[in-house]
Formats: sequence, structure tokens, C-alpha cells
Amino acid sequence: MSHKAARLGITSVVLIVTFGGLLYSTLSEGTAYYKHVDEVLADPTEWQDRNLQLFGIATNIGRARDTLDYQFDVTYNGQTIRAYYTGIVPDTFQEESEVVLTGRILDNGTFQVERGGIMAKCPSKYEAVPDLTIPEV
Repeated sequence: MSHKAARLGITSVVLIVTFGGLLYSTLSEGTAYYKHVDEVLADPTEWQDRNLQLFGIATNIGRARDTLDYQFDVTYNGQTIRAYYTGIVPDTFQEESEVVLTGRILDNGTFQVERGGIMAKCPSKYEAVPDLTIPEV
């Protein structure tokens, strides 16, 4: 093998390994699993220390006086997990609203929502419009 071919081969291997490592680290940091509350509570230890998007219905919303510290329950299919969040919540975040939370399950079995990690859908905004047909006379 010539000197030029060896240098080209080594350079190619170094570039492939470098780009592969960069791609792996980028994708692993940004990956978040999308799960419902009942799926996570089937085995909560499996989901600890993983980025997680958690879907459920927000209930029992409470806020500490004069702070932006929220605590609430997230329920789905009869399973409930307690969630904590510090920050400004969306206008649509209210009792019985569907939410997708981004965060992590803590060792104590609660869900810590990351800053800006609440997406809420207002139930009344998406209800079906009643039939408005006018009867013939």
C-alpha cells in the first residue's frame, strides 16, 4: 500500500469516527421518550434519569403563595403522578386540561418538570361545534 493511500485511509477513519461520535452525543442528549402516565407508572424505575415527555390530565393544581412554584397531579387511565414546576405556566394550563410535560422522574417517584416544559391544551377550545342546521318551515 502506498504512503498516499495509507494517509487517505487513516484520515477517512478519523473523520468517520469523529462524525459518528458527534452524531451519537447530539442525538442522545436531545432524545425524549413520549409516554402516558399509566405507561410510566407500570415501572417508574425504568424511566428515572431519562428525558421524558409525559402526557396526562392536570388536576389538583396548587401554587405556593407569592411564588411561581406549582405542584399538581397528572392523571391518565386511573394512574396519577405528582408533578412539580417552577416558572410561568401557559394560559391554557388549568384544571382538567390535557398536558404534555417535559422533565424527569425523581427518586421519590415524583415528576420534575423542566423550565418551559409545560404544554397545555384548553379543552373548551377543541370541543365540537353543535349542529346549527335550520329546520325547514
